[in-house]
Amino acid sequence: MGVNKDQVKGRVNEVAGKVKETAGKIVGNEDLEAEGSVQKNVGVIQSTFGDVKEDIKKAIKGS
Repeated sequence: MGVNKDQVKGRVNEVAGKVKETAGKIVGNEDLEAEGSVQKNVGVIQSTFGDVKEDIKKAIKGS
């Protein structure tokens, strides 16, 4: 399975967002927690988009 830049960037954003979200919870910083949650969710969307692109690429090559 190939990996494209959207998949990589998305997963990096997911992890970074989760770290920020957790750090915000630990220190009681609601803004950091919210920022992390948004970044994490953007990462999920971005990596899903990358997954779909890979699936399309595979389908085209298979036909």
